[in-house]
Amino acid sequence: MTITLRQGRAEDLNAIVGLEQIAFAGDRFSRRQLWHLLNRAHALTLVAENERGELLGYGLLLFRRGSPRVRLYSFCVHPEARGAGIGRRLLEALEAVALERGAACLSLEVRADNRVALRLYRRLGYRLSRWLDDYYADGCAGWQMEKALTEPCGEQVV
Repeated sequence: MTITLRQGRAEDLNAIVGLEQIAFAGDRFSRRQLWHLLNRAHALTLVAENERGELLGYGLLLFRRGSPRVRLYSFCVHPEARGAGIGRRLLEALEAVALERGAACLSLEVRADNRVALRLYRRLGYRLSRWLDDYYADGCAGWQMEKALTEPCGEQVV
């Protein structure tokens, strides 16, 4: 399978909404929120697609003007495409974009029960920085994780 990474476009909205529906049981973005993030926000979306143009994953970075910190705001890979290295490639590409734009640190939040994602993030150098009690809509806790791209982000918990 050939995977291409590219910047997300307005015409990817339907595919991203569909991917969110398949990949997440809850805490999904609405169509309106995704439209705004793709078109108006100080954000960048990268998508992973196969040779047929089907979206297999996406990641969305939020930038704060004047801040060296960038937030990975949403990240998912189609359940049927997991384990093929798409998540790793997508995350590494997002890190490179953040670095190119002057970011020193990348942070994210992840469900405490998402062992696969936690393992990926830790393998790529992310460190647990803060426990987030009752963070998700269903009451699940989360972890905030950080990775220094050019300088330390702060204290490491674990």
